[in-house]
Amino acid sequence: MNQVDYLRISLIDRCNYRCQYCMPEGTELDYILQKELLTKTELLNLITKVFIPLGFTKFRLTGGEPLLRPDVVEIVKEIAAYPQTEDLALTTNAYFLEEKAQALYTAGLRRINISLDSLDPTIFNTIIGNRGQDRWAKTWRGIQTAHQIGFDPLKLNVVVIPGVNEHEIEDLAALTIDKQWHIRYIEFMPIGNSELFQARAWVPSEEIRERIRKRWGLLESEVKGNGPADIFKIPGAKGTLGFISQMSECFCDRCNRVRLSADGWLRPCLLNETGQIDLKTALRSGVSFPQLQQQVRELLNIKAEINFKLRDKGTQTGLYTRTMSQIGG
Repeated sequence: MNQVDYLRISLIDRCNYRCQYCMPEGTELDYILQKELLTKTELLNLITKVFIPLGFTKFRLTGGEPLLRPDVVEIVKEIAAYPQTEDLALTTNAYFLEEKAQALYTAGLRRINISLDSLDPTIFNTIIGNRGQDRWAKTWRGIQTAHQIGFDPLKLNVVVIPGVNEHEIEDLAALTIDKQWHIRYIEFMPIGNSELFQARAWVPSEEIRERIRKRWGLLESEVKGNGPADIFKIPGAKGTLGFISQMSECFCDRCNRVRLSADGWLRPCLLNETGQIDLKTALRSGVSFPQLQQQVRELLNIKAEINFKLRDKGTQTGLYTRTMSQIGG
């Protein structure tokens, strides 16, 4: 098991999109009340007085859609300024990037992951659950703005959905040829949407690689990221192709992260809710930071067992009670 030094932080559970793999159609979500969210001060105190002393040096801000949080730029500026911060990134759907990319860059953010599941506006709007509303153009402008400001390389995350966008695998891969963009193909995960979890619920990464290999060839890349992606590239391309294969090629033994939800629950594994810690309630109840450190340390000590123990059980029985947007991705 790798050293756990990577904290994914959900800033908010709300999102202006309703992607079918994140918030399935028909799902009624009970959004977290504002007073139940970790405040900026609480979050920063947890980072500096609990997580950094335990060796955490890499941080990713997620949602829901993190750019919906009014103080996101202030949070970025604070975390980016910590001398212990080795890496800070943000995952967004890019809808608000046209307006906020410059402020985020000025605050110290350099890495952005953008969810872009289709280059076809019609398919894109279907996936995000906004039928009749064309949000693709504004999303694409946000991506271009971020690139022009200096977020280079950009990472574009693609959840490959059978029968919906799998025919675009090659078109998306082609974006890496002339631009230093990184495309990350992600196998669909049955989190909070077990009705979609069928025999063909995801497209295996090897199948995607084989399609790209037949078109251009495919080389293993020397570039390695902070996450679980296996990195390749098209020969001669400026960018890279990553494959996150949590369903077909379990990478639990390489996992170096834990997740903090917007309401303060620390989750050791995306595929298992066992062992969560309610840090917000403990913090507001007066539990000291050394005590919180000890609770987190104990959770990290059993993380390997939690990762492997119930992975298959969860996917088969609908163990997961939160959707992806509520967990923080």
